[in-house]
Amino acid sequence: MGRLARSYALFVASFRVLRAHKGLAWFPVLGGIAGLLVAAAFLTPAFFASHAEITEHGRLTAGSWVLLGAFYLVSAFVTIFFNAALISQADLALRGDGGVPGIGAGLAAASRRWPALLGWAGVTATVSLILRTVEERLGFLGGIVSSLVGLAWRFTTFLVLPVVMLEGAGVRGGVKRSVELFRRTWGENVAGAAGLGVIGFLLTLAGFVVFLGAGFLLGGTATVFVAVGLALVWTLLVAVFTTTLSGIYQTALYRYAADGVVPGEFASVGFAEAFRAR
Repeated sequence: MGRLARSYALFVASFRVLRAHKGLAWFPVLGGIAGLLVAAAFLTPAFFASHAEITEHGRLTAGSWVLLGAFYLVSAFVTIFFNAALISQADLALRGDGGVPGIGAGLAAASRRWPALLGWAGVTATVSLILRTVEERLGFLGGIVSSLVGLAWRFTTFLVLPVVMLEGAGVRGGVKRSVELFRRTWGENVAGAAGLGVIGFLLTLAGFVVFLGAGFLLGGTATVFVAVGLALVWTLLVAVFTTTLSGIYQTALYRYAADGVVPGEFASVGFAEAFRAR
């Protein structure tokens, strides 16, 4: 089985889990709503602030840096919290022992691990700020360095949340364990993660082509605005869909890498073959 076929097979397996447990999709929805509320809470004061309060001699003031850092931290925590809740319930769905995933159970599980999740949010927010600073100061070269380092960081820490949620590890132990598991099965898993991203991109692109194409063909300003609105809604739905599948896939990969167990629906698609140990 080729890499593209394996990526598609992993996508299908994740989709089957989601189809059987549709409530898992609520976690990205709730996370998105919470993220919008956080953005509104931080951006509203910035909107009414004067230019002098935000920048000084073309550079951000100390207060602006504090506000930006707090925004990164809270935004990261919100995203991580709901992803952690999703992982806790995806694991329940993959075990297939009769347990029923639930929104309340997932939020409760994430709440019990909030200190570690907040610590991980602090780490990810710091890394994001550092990469952004490198990109801004080094220009085009900084963009390349930031992209490469960011990609390596995402892959090596891909299993931190499952480790934190399912093993009860702290931030340091979670990162160390994630790197260890990544080294153990680093090959085709990258293709699996990237495959979900590619599928999400293609679905989004297809939505824009269909809706905007129909809007321009039918003509009329109102029709075009409706088409743009439908395309944006479609994009949000695809984001929820792919985020949920990513959480399911992430959990399944953790179970295989940590326990050597091929979980649930993934047993039927040659999961062990797709993730050959290196």
